Amino acid sequence: MANHIVETVTFKLVEGADSDAFVIAANAMTNWIETQPGFIRRRLSCTEDGTWIEHIEWADMEAALGAAKGIGTESGNAEFLKAIDGSSVAMSHSRLEVSLG
Repeated sequence: MANHIVETVTFKLVEGADSDAFVIAANAMTNWIETQPGFIRRRLSCTEDGTWIEHIEWADMEAALGAAKGIGTESGNAEFLKAIDGSSVAMSHSRLEVSLG
C-alpha cells in the first residue's frame, strides 16, 4: 500500500444533466476501470452543492496516468464524460498514507 496513489477529481455536471442518469453512466464504466492495470478501488460521491468527487486508488502513478490517458478513447465512457462540465474539473494525485476498511 505504501506506493498506492489516490486520484481525486472534483467537478460539476453540465447544465441540465440528470444526476441519476450520470450515476448510471458512472456505473457503466465499471468494466473499463476494473480492467485498467493497477486499479484498486473507486468511489464517487456528491456534495450538497452538486460538486462530484471521484477517488480512484491506483497501484502507482504510472497506472493512474495511463488510465487518465485512455479514459476518453473508450466509447463506453462517453455518456459519463459528456455530462461533466470540463471547466469545473480539478484533478490531483496523492500518495496514500492511511487506509481503513
